[in-house]
Amino acid sequence: MSTVNPGVYKAILRVRAAYPFDAGAFLMRFYVYMMNIGTVTMLTLAGYSFFTAGLATSAIALATFFISPRVSKLIDERGQSRVVPVAAAVTMVGLAIMLVDVSLRGPEWVLFAAAVLMGFVPSPQALPRARWTYLIRTGRLGDAAPDLRTMFSYEGVLDDIGFMFSPSISIALATAIAPVAGLLAGGIAFVAGTAVLTLSRSTEPEPGWTAKGAEGKDAAASDVGASAEGGEGEGAAASAALASDARHGSVIRTSPVVRVLFVLMMFVGAFYGVFDTATVSLAEDLGNPNIASVILVVASCVSMAMGFVFGMVNLRVPQHVQLVGCAVLIGCAYGTMCLIDSAETLFVVSTLAALFYAPFLIVANATCERAVPGDRLTEAITWMSAGSTCGMAFGPSIGGMIIDRFGTIASFDFGALLAIAIPVTALCCFRLIKRNVRPSAYVEVARKPVK
Repeated sequence: MSTVNPGVYKAILRVRAAYPFDAGAFLMRFYVYMMNIGTVTMLTLAGYSFFTAGLATSAIALATFFISPRVSKLIDERGQSRVVPVAAAVTMVGLAIMLVDVSLRGPEWVLFAAAVLMGFVPSPQALPRARWTYLIRTGRLGDAAPDLRTMFSYEGVLDDIGFMFSPSISIALATAIAPVAGLLAGGIAFVAGTAVLTLSRSTEPEPGWTAKGAEGKDAAASDVGASAEGGEGEGAAASAALASDARHGSVIRTSPVVRVLFVLMMFVGAFYGVFDTATVSLAEDLGNPNIASVILVVASCVSMAMGFVFGMVNLRVPQHVQLVGCAVLIGCAYGTMCLIDSAETLFVVSTLAALFYAPFLIVANATCERAVPGDRLTEAITWMSAGSTCGMAFGPSIGGMIIDRFGTIASFDFGALLAIAIPVTALCCFRLIKRNVRPSAYVEVARKPVK
């Protein structure tokens, strides 16, 4: 059912043209991943209440949830080099207003006005994935093209690195230098990354590139894959119809798979936010706050390593089965949160469950790629990130209220319910996913390099 090829990442590293946009997106990630925790740290160190800091962070999350997918839709329609610099400039104006207001101890309402502008942030997770997909599916990399799922694994590792280190860097700078230092450093990295990515014009997806020829070849590949696998023709037909409709409206409206992925990622963000909050609370209950950071870092390292290994595996299983299978695994793994009652059980559950986190995200991104036209992938992946952001906005808040009222263990129980909701949702939507996901990723046409 699967083969393992340890050398698959060589194909990624041989694509020198990808170095600039991947480096730029990596720098942009640092700001995005430190945005929430950096805002809380900055405001509390500056003397604002935790309530104000929490409200400001929630305002940023909500603004990102409502605005960022619309920005990504414009990026798909008009091109990265035209939209990304403008959206980044608006985001940095919002950050600058917030930093100045905090430094001068200005009125609190300014923080929330700045939060709205910060919601225009272009998605550094979606931008490089869209470029890789464009390069691979149009055959511009020729015979040296890496596998799409390997690419998603590679980008997932970069996500994990940014997610692991950027909050720590933000907190360290804010406490050692000044409250605004953490987010200021993140903003500088974001500006530099935006410039590097935007100047890398040769790899930028052409707006509407799927409509100009690649999609017809995708549909042919889907039909071939359907004949080989048997009974998959309805998936190809639905995908072709969806491809045409998706260009006229937001993919969250036109793609049922994107809606399912949004809900799944919302549950992921919610249970992970609850898990982090409850982990910190349990560590404080035990009188050793350092336990929380150690456990979370170990889990992040395990997830990153597993994502790297998962990229080497070539699963010969239909994409919709992969998604539902990974949903069941991650839901059952984190569903064991209800068993946590000590530091030891917390460590075991956290470490073992982390084995399934990265594979689920990789398969979810790959499923998203097969469910929408290639020239709408930026918006589709941004909607997935928005689902996670939405979950992170309400999960920790409800988890915190449960901790205050019923204790830490009850919060872990609540997180377990959120985790179990993932496989339940995936299983209920199994037939819908099967109908609307292409059985083949792309046609390996034009494998000759562009001259």
